[in-house]
Amino acid sequence: MRHHLPVHFRGAAGRIVTAVSLAAIGGLLPARTEAADAAQGVQITELPDRLRIEIKGQLFTEYFFKDVPRPYCYPLLGPGGLPMTRNWPMKDAEGEDRDHKHHRSFWFAHGAANGHDFWSEDKAFGKTVHQEFTEIKSGREAGVIKARDKWVAADGTVVCSDERTLRIYARPETERLFDFEITLHAGDKDLVLGDTKEGTMSIRLNETMRLVPNKSNAGKPTGHIVNSDGVRDGATWGKRAAWCDYYGPVQGKTVGVAIFDHPQNPRHPTWWHVRDYGLFAANPFGQHDFERLADKTAGNLTVPAGQSVTCRYRFYLHEGDEQQAKVAERYREWTAGK
Repeated sequence: MRHHLPVHFRGAAGRIVTAVSLAAIGGLLPARTEAADAAQGVQITELPDRLRIEIKGQLFTEYFFKDVPRPYCYPLLGPGGLPMTRNWPMKDAEGEDRDHKHHRSFWFAHGAANGHDFWSEDKAFGKTVHQEFTEIKSGREAGVIKARDKWVAADGTVVCSDERTLRIYARPETERLFDFEITLHAGDKDLVLGDTKEGTMSIRLNETMRLVPNKSNAGKPTGHIVNSDGVRDGATWGKRAAWCDYYGPVQGKTVGVAIFDHPQNPRHPTWWHVRDYGLFAANPFGQHDFERLADKTAGNLTVPAGQSVTCRYRFYLHEGDEQQAKVAERYREWTAGK
């Protein structure tokens, strides 16, 4: 069941309200209060193909769910409204590489679910198909989106289903904070999340934030990567860590994205599929790729039929580098339940 947003009363509707009883007016006050709260906090508006998410009246992102290979968020706007993710393939933009057409800004996917590819958008790839929203809620402190999806292979097989929650917080303009939780449900057969580096909780960052610049940004300042163990830049690929931060210049300012891996996630601390060209992903399933093991099934995770597995992540979009943003401290606060 969809939960619709509060109705706003304007213009002629105001004259109608004056004609009704005080009791009726009293009945409208909660809706008006909720609308005012959302305007000061997080406002989520349902459109035919996406949800528009605003924080204190400013666009934060849009959640696309209709007629797409998998739901994704684009754009992802950070401190000061700066774009934190690449535009392509959603739209062409000067100075951007056009590689990896499946890197759609912010998304969750995996390259081997019961042997089916849900990561790429090449031949015979599976799709994550939106089924319904179970909650859409705006609010002064936070906004919430809850949805259900089916993972449908190229041959029409329903491999699994998911329930996901996005919780977006009303924060000062100097930062953006949101949580993503997803539960994958096995059907009447075991669900095997296979060992592959192609996944999973993912962002494709703004081209100017890359560790290694593209041709359009050659000779300009670049980004940096650091994880919770102090490993930096290219050495972070395939390493396990509780959190990872990728920061760099956007329109002359240094901003970053930190991804926090919850201690209760499977195989915490996760491996990081973090690339010098701007792909940034937490992947708890790619053990043989990341550790260069001979056993290509070492990282397989099997969810028995009828059971489920849950992954939780926090995303902290901040100003400055990881020291200036106090990323380690913010991670500790999150895991302590603050």
